[in-house]
Amino acid sequence: MHHLFRLVLGQKDLSRAGDLFSLNDSEIEESLSEALEQIKIISSSSDYSSNGNDQAVVEICITRITTAIRETESIEKHGKALVALWESCLEHNLRPSGKDEDTPHAKIASDITSCILQNYNRPPVMALAVPVAVKFLQRGNKELCRNMSSYLSLAAITSPDLLAEHTDAIVKSILQGVSDSLWFLLGFSW
Repeated sequence: MHHLFRLVLGQKDLSRAGDLFSLNDSEIEESLSEALEQIKIISSSSDYSSNGNDQAVVEICITRITTAIRETESIEKHGKALVALWESCLEHNLRPSGKDEDTPHAKIASDITSCILQNYNRPPVMALAVPVAVKFLQRGNKELCRNMSSYLSLAAITSPDLLAEHTDAIVKSILQGVSDSLWFLLGFSW
C-alpha cells in the first residue's frame, strides 16, 4: 500500500488525509484494493458509528479511491474489493435517523454506489455488483433504494440476464413500496 494511505488509514490521521489528493492517480492505483480492505476493517469496528474522526478519514479516502478508479479506468481490477466494502455496509444500520440524516454506513454505500454501478456496460463488474445492489433495495433507506433502482434500470439494458436472476427480490421491493422507479426496471427488462 502507498505509504500515505498506510499513514492515513493505519493511524486514522485526518490531518494528512487531504494530502492523498496531491498524489497522481497512477501513483496510488496499485494500492487501491488494499486501501479498500483497510477501510472495511475500520468501518466494521464497533465504535465506527460514533467516531467522527474515523468517519471523516474513511469518507476522504473513499472519495480519493473512487476518483482514482474512475480516472485510471481500473474498476475491473479493484471491483472485487470495492464491492466487498459496499456489501459490508449491509451488515450495519442503513436507515436514516429521525433527522433524515444518513448513517455512517449508508454514507459509505452511497459514496461507492455510483462508482460501481455507472459501469453498467461492463458485464464482469455487473456480475459482482447486481446481487449486492438488489440486497440494498430492502434495507429501508429510500434514497439508496432510489439510486440503486435507477442504476439497475441502466444495467437491465446491457445485462438483463443478471437482473432476471433477482426477479423475486425486485418484485418484493416494488410490492413493499420501496421504489416506484423499479416499475420501469420490471417493464423494461421482462
